Amino acid sequence: MAGDILIIDCVATNRIVLKVKLLAAQYRVRPRASVEDARAEIAASLPDLVIMDTCNNAKAALEFCRALKADDITALVPIVATGGFATPMDRVNALEAGADDVLTKPFDDRILQARIRSLLRARDARQELRMREGTRTALGFAEASCGFAAPSQIVLASPHVDALELSGLQSMMENVQANPASIHQIISGHVHQVKTDLFVLDFRAGLMDDSVLYRLLAELRSQSATRHAGILVLLPEDERHAAAMALDLGANDVVLSDIHLGEIRHRCAVLLQAKHEADALRRTVETGLRAAITDPLTGLFNRRYALPHLARLSEESRLSERQFAIMVLDVDHFKKVNDTYGHKAGDEILKQVARRLQDNLRAVDLLARIGGEEFLVAIPNSDLVHARTAAERLCQLIRATPFYITEGSTVDLTVSVGVSLSGGRDAADVVEDLGDLVSAADGALYAAKSAGRNKVSLSAA
Repeated sequence: MAGDILIIDCVATNRIVLKVKLLAAQYRVRPRASVEDARAEIAASLPDLVIMDTCNNAKAALEFCRALKADDITALVPIVATGGFATPMDRVNALEAGADDVLTKPFDDRILQARIRSLLRARDARQELRMREGTRTALGFAEASCGFAAPSQIVLASPHVDALELSGLQSMMENVQANPASIHQIISGHVHQVKTDLFVLDFRAGLMDDSVLYRLLAELRSQSATRHAGILVLLPEDERHAAAMALDLGANDVVLSDIHLGEIRHRCAVLLQAKHEADALRRTVETGLRAAITDPLTGLFNRRYALPHLARLSEESRLSERQFAIMVLDVDHFKKVNDTYGHKAGDEILKQVARRLQDNLRAVDLLARIGGEEFLVAIPNSDLVHARTAAERLCQLIRATPFYITEGSTVDLTVSVGVSLSGGRDAADVVEDLGDLVSAADGALYAAKSAGRNKVSLSAA
């Protein structure tokens, strides 16, 4: 679904211009004139991202930032602070107050759009990891805390190591080991042997060929050793196109202009914190816990994981006052496949079905195998139109391509899908009992089967 963006700006013209640009990019937009109006708007419905002007009353704006980040409900909502920022420390103050990025006016539309996409991707990833961690905690699988933290490893890179101007960065940060490198050394893979938490790519002296930057980002994101590392790119003020492209190609943060070293330090600290948090949450998936919460045949989550995850999703939905969808999918005539080709072929087909579904869902969506040929999908922040479209798309991808079985033979398959939705903003409409919600999806699945299979049916509840 398109992102829901809250604009806070006391100047009506600014709100209108920004709203038109964001609507053209298919975002939902809610413009508000003051922090007080914004608080009421957030209480009514949680936005996906906030763009906040700090020109009129910087003190109130920064206090608003701190309040959002201190609240568990709104802590993950990205904030873009815009303004004049007369001094470098004004930018640092906004970042330290909780802004995820600062854009000096007038800012480039391409930078803003790329920044929004990057922040929403990062927010979704953090939400997904925290959701899964909460589910594991509910299962009693919380990871024990570690009393010792090894130094964070940062690679400081520029086209020429001798020209690097970030030598003072390490002395400003605690428990950090900074290692200089050239861009060529990174592209050639010479630094991949050392675990790196953050790459700071300094092109402020000039970007002679932007393809070098793009190749570098592609290299870092394609290698398993660096795929999850943070990336901060420093560029000259006139490289706006390169900055937007860098964000879309996987850079976590891009800064234009010659900024204060204190701002670089703060941005590095934020990226390192996010990296370590993601690593800690990711490790719980890579341990023996996987065996307890996954289906051994398909590798998907199983019912034991799915139900606590749905409970957390329901709580998140209640707090944000947004609906979520549950789908139950069943492979049509699967018994006939087993009887005709044998159970080994049936198992192979189930694995292929699982892969197709997994490749066509987002990381934040839940996919689980809950029965023999039955799968469950949960989609956060969904509505009736989005849920129906997603279900019909899954039906289409199953029937569109035959499934391979033994000796090169293929078989055509379809699935039937039952869909139910949680309640909307009206608390009286919320289905509190998850069992009822899953049962409603099951009932809709039965209706799809009765209607001839290869269909999507929506629950009347």
